[in-house]
Amino acid sequence: MQQPDTAVLLLNVGSPDRPTTKAVRPYLSQFLNDPRVIDLPWLWRKLLVNLIIVPFRAPKSAKLYRRLWTKDGSPLIFHSENAGKKLQERLGENYRVFVAMRYGNPSIAKAVSEIKSNGFKQIIAVPMYPQFAMSTTETSIEEVKFQMKKQRCSAELKTVEEFYSHLKFIDAFAAQISKYGPEKYDHIVFSYHGLPNRHVERIHPQVKADSCNCSEQFPEHGKHCYKAQCYETSRLLAARLNLRKDQYSVAFQSRLSNNWLQPFTDETLESLQKSGVKKVLLAAPSFVADCLETIVELGIEYREFFEKEPANQLQMVESLNSNDDWVELLDELVQNVSRKGAKTRSR
Repeated sequence: MQQPDTAVLLLNVGSPDRPTTKAVRPYLSQFLNDPRVIDLPWLWRKLLVNLIIVPFRAPKSAKLYRRLWTKDGSPLIFHSENAGKKLQERLGENYRVFVAMRYGNPSIAKAVSEIKSNGFKQIIAVPMYPQFAMSTTETSIEEVKFQMKKQRCSAELKTVEEFYSHLKFIDAFAAQISKYGPEKYDHIVFSYHGLPNRHVERIHPQVKADSCNCSEQFPEHGKHCYKAQCYETSRLLAARLNLRKDQYSVAFQSRLSNNWLQPFTDETLESLQKSGVKKVLLAAPSFVADCLETIVELGIEYREFFEKEPANQLQMVESLNSNDDWVELLDELVQNVSRKGAKTRSR
């Protein structure tokens, strides 16, 4: 069989190799030392991450990873790999699909090495993040470019851009939510991974993150604004599900300080609880594969908090993982870039 010219590189954040402190420590170190994740001056970042955060956080994180670990390993890894296998079947022999993580294994460095050794002429990189952020999309693409330069890989690089408003993404996520009968719940919360306000403000410095009007409309700067894209995804999902404005909320989870995007998911749930809401359906449309943030943070910790009152119920909606609708969207995204081309984005 003839070697295909195009490599498809699916990119996700990553996971430690095992749910142990020893394995979590280097994963956290690689992750948090990324200047696009913690954008502090080099020395301050090194001191903060290596002397304070990693030593204290690694044992706690290992306990959390043990709560989600399965016989197949990390859900984020095996869901991403399963999606890659299905995508390979759809794309056929003209493409070869690789799956790589920005942090941990399987690594981008290893994928680029294999792509180079097999003589692929083109790489289509697919960051599996619906909304653009410098700490996800940008850092993943920049690492691909860095490894290509380091390994002298001469393949042409094309990139699939964010797909937060793509009809098939909205339909696929709405279908996941619909499985639970949203009409049976008092309220729906769309929870997105949080970011420091300064990450958003760097995209449009003339507008402060806490005063951005993206909760009401899609602003002019929305094309590159994570917050605006999250609200736009929510509006489109709400329209697809026939939800009124008072039937859903948008919130942001996983904050490290109060200077992160608000409203916070835990505080939103607490407010709903105090207002008499008993049944909440929780969906996380910034994640395409279930992981620590969806399975443990939302599905276990937030559920335990919300269900302290016996009459309360909080149901987490599983992500797209490797379902056929998601793989069909990946296929379309790759095919569109393959036909038309797309410029890589770098800031």
